[in-house]
Amino acid sequence: MARTTKEPRQARPTARGWSGPGGGMVGYVDPAPEWRGTSVQVCGLWPFGAGAGTPMVGVPLGRDLDSGATVCCDPVSWFTRTGLLANPSMFVLGRPGLGKSTVVRRMALGLAGYGVHPLIFGDLKPDYVDLIRTIGGQVISLGRGRGNLNVLDPGESIQAATRLTGEARGRLLADIHGRRLHMVSALVTILRSAPPTDREETILSAALNVLDDRHGPDRVPVLGDLVQVIKDAPEAVRSVALDRGDITRYRDITENLEASLTALLGDGRLGGTFARPTTEAMQLDRPVCFDISGIDDSEVLLQAAALLSCWSYGFGAVSAAHALADAGLEPQRNYFLVMDELWRVLQAGRGLVDRVNALTRLDRQRGVGHAMITHTLDDLLALPNEEDRTKAKGFVERAGMVICAGLPPAEMPQLSQVVELTEPEQRLLVDWSTPPAWDAAQGRRADPPGLGNFLIKVGSRPGIPLHVDLTAAELEVNNTNKRWNK
Repeated sequence: MARTTKEPRQARPTARGWSGPGGGMVGYVDPAPEWRGTSVQVCGLWPFGAGAGTPMVGVPLGRDLDSGATVCCDPVSWFTRTGLLANPSMFVLGRPGLGKSTVVRRMALGLAGYGVHPLIFGDLKPDYVDLIRTIGGQVISLGRGRGNLNVLDPGESIQAATRLTGEARGRLLADIHGRRLHMVSALVTILRSAPPTDREETILSAALNVLDDRHGPDRVPVLGDLVQVIKDAPEAVRSVALDRGDITRYRDITENLEASLTALLGDGRLGGTFARPTTEAMQLDRPVCFDISGIDDSEVLLQAAALLSCWSYGFGAVSAAHALADAGLEPQRNYFLVMDELWRVLQAGRGLVDRVNALTRLDRQRGVGHAMITHTLDDLLALPNEEDRTKAKGFVERAGMVICAGLPPAEMPQLSQVVELTEPEQRLLVDWSTPPAWDAAQGRRADPPGLGNFLIKVGSRPGIPLHVDLTAAELEVNNTNKRWNK
């Protein structure tokens, strides 16, 4: 019987290296880098591509913090192209300095590439001026010695009304009247820290009608003209004032209203900024930014009035553009409206929540998306009136999506009542709000842990955590600390 010699077994390395003494197995293997592309770009790699769970429709925002996949998101695309949102709106919450304006700028830039015009209704810092200029938009400066915005100026709306007929013309004229009435009432509210009475609003409405009859479409009136109408006491105004035929009684009824309107004309707290002819008209065929950064932070009432006036003027212009498009007189244009520093307006006086709510009622089917931005939900719930707090909270509840940056732990119970957040999502937001540490090696403060991190929430769906990194082309237009650069 032949004898055979058994060959020695050859050792083979494992996935982590050679096993055994001296083998050098590693305990951790870095994952292979991953990229993502369209079927045209990576067709030669098929079938080794794999799908991801995040939507690929909309503006590319950043990378999913869990999977590393690209996250595309904006309220207009998610509403019109995917049906993920009930309405094209979003509410952005987060502590200062974590990038709230940055993520909105990324959306505005991407939507501009899609043909959706960004409209920035009040830029206080400024955060958006450089971006709007870079993409060929219009920048309108407002403030003491910088520019004026006449709150009785309907802008493009009055020219649009002359081109319309029938019901379309009537609806637009009614919208012009309503927005001017709301704006004058809002300025009175800011001055008094309380809304005008029902009788005073009725007097204002009648006085605006008389004002239109006096001036017609050829001359735009200013607040001084409105005050003069009230002083002249025409019959149409006296009848709604219920003066019972007594001119002395009429003077007593209108005295407080006249005093408030007169305070808007001179060099008072609002500086006459809204009582003089509009310095520069808004154009609706390009992106627009109202730059109010020249108003000092100490002028709280003036800032609130400027924001509210920009919103009123801008929303009115958008309504006029839609009316012309519906009549086939202008192409249909889509807009992305940004309302930053919402808390400044809401806390300027009781009843301003109703004013903001009335201004922002836009038809969702007209392709208009808007973003409201504030620091925390406490900004909305700190209002002194319970009714105002409930309505302000409704801004978040009605938003199509909510984007959260880092938030303090005390915010979680209140936020969870409005947005469905799981415990891991709450911990994530709290961790992102951790203050930055001191970087001894660099000799400066390190970046906050939550800088550029956001959680996208749509209804009860699980949130999408992502990180936003700016490209080299975006860094310059996103530099909000230019005065500190050497």
